[in-house]
Amino acid sequence: MSGTSPALQPPSDAVKPVRHPDAPAPGELLGAHYEQCFGCGGDQPHGLHLEARAGEGVTITAEFTVRAAHQGAPGLAHGGVLASALDETLGSLNWLLRTIAVTGRLETDFVLPVPVDTVLYLEAEVTAVAGRKIYSTATGRIGGPDGPVAVRADALFVEVKVDHFTDNGRPQEIRAAMDDPDQVRRTRAFEVNP
Repeated sequence: MSGTSPALQPPSDAVKPVRHPDAPAPGELLGAHYEQCFGCGGDQPHGLHLEARAGEGVTITAEFTVRAAHQGAPGLAHGGVLASALDETLGSLNWLLRTIAVTGRLETDFVLPVPVDTVLYLEAEVTAVAGRKIYSTATGRIGGPDGPVAVRADALFVEVKVDHFTDNGRPQEIRAAMDDPDQVRRTRAFEVNP
C-alpha cells in the first residue's frame, strides 16, 4: 500500500507471526463469531454476511456480495462498507493466532469503484507481531482472486482481554451473549474484533 503511515510500520524487534496449533485448518470456513456482527453475522439483515476461510500460514480469504443496501453513490458500494469489509477480514486473522484483538488503526486505499451485485474477494495476512501489536494487510479484488484490485488496507490490531468487551459493551447484549446455553457461541462472541 502506498503512503502507509509510520504507525503501521512494524518496529525492528517485531517477529514473524506464528499460526496457533489449534487454529482452523486451511480451507475451513470460520463462520460468524457473533450472529449480530455487522460484518459476519447472519442475523443482520443489511450486514455484509462476509464469509472467511482459513488459508495457509497466517492468511485468510473472504468474500461478500455488495447488495443494494450497501450503496453510497447510485449503484456503487459505499466506501465505509468497503472499509468495514476490510476490517472484518483483517479481524478474522486473529482466529489463526487465537488472540483476542481489536482494531487500533486501519488505513485504506480505494482504487476502483465496486458496483452493486459484485462479489468482492478479499485476501489478508498478518505480517508481523510486536508484543500486543499485530500488523496486517489486506486486498480486495472485484469478481475473484485474479480480478482487478479495488481496495487495500493496512492495519494494526491490539491484543486485549475479554474485559474490554464486557466492561464496554451494552449490558443487554453482553448478558445475552454470556447467558447463551451454547458454550461455543458464548466463547466465540468475544473472540475477535466485533
